[in-house]
Amino acid sequence: MSKNILLPTDFSDNAWSAAVYAMKLYKNEVCTFHFLYSSKMKVSSMTSISNKLVEAIAENAKADLAELKAKVEKEYPNPNHKFEVILSTNILQNAIDVLVEKEAIDLIVMGTQGATLAKELMFGSNTVNAIKHSKACPLLVIPNEFSYVAPKEIAFPTDYNRNYGEELDALKDLADLYNSVIRIVHIDTEDHLNATQKQHLALLKLSLEAYECSFHWQPQEGKKAKAIQEFTKALEINMLVMIRYQHSFIENLIKEPIINSIGFHPNIPFLVIPQN
Repeated sequence: MSKNILLPTDFSDNAWSAAVYAMKLYKNEVCTFHFLYSSKMKVSSMTSISNKLVEAIAENAKADLAELKAKVEKEYPNPNHKFEVILSTNILQNAIDVLVEKEAIDLIVMGTQGATLAKELMFGSNTVNAIKHSKACPLLVIPNEFSYVAPKEIAFPTDYNRNYGEELDALKDLADLYNSVIRIVHIDTEDHLNATQKQHLALLKLSLEAYECSFHWQPQEGKKAKAIQEFTKALEINMLVMIRYQHSFIENLIKEPIINSIGFHPNIPFLVIPQN
């Protein structure tokens, strides 16, 4: 079955490298890639801008999208892949929400930052908005200047506080692409699990029994973010997968955008799965 991948773009190098990652990740899959550009500006920056200038910006964006499509088709030709370009006059997050439903999008792929954001920010505001608001489909965040590596080693942190259902489908789909090993990690020790957590662990093992998995226990010394990063580094993980639910680690992450204060440096692709 054909996949629909949404690639929001601001024509930055980071947006381009995220698109390239997506095309390489799905090189053997039948996909339509939808490049989306939003020409809508914040109200504060619109006050002194004439309608004529707004139209000129939209026209330029149309030309840039056509150029982007031509570049992709020339540099990454693939009989499995089709490319569509969309210019929206809606604000970006609303445009994403509309397209996710209209085109039955399976995955959104974005860079960590856009063209104009300060380097001390962990995620750009568009990416943070997408993580917060994209409830209908998973979001894959690609670090700036990340060189593609097939995700054969996937880390899946969990606190075992809930039982997962369909949310695991996105993780399984990803593992199916390259027969990946799923490394499930709990930031604590096994003997600290309560009866409910032990039950959720047993159910997770059952749900992933068709996949090559290993279960790990990572002591937490300091911030949870640091423990996760130490784990991904030690096991040479190629992708981090997390399920976003209320009060989850990701919720804390996107509330605080400054890297140094949370200690989370996303240096590998990071898949955020919304809770159903």
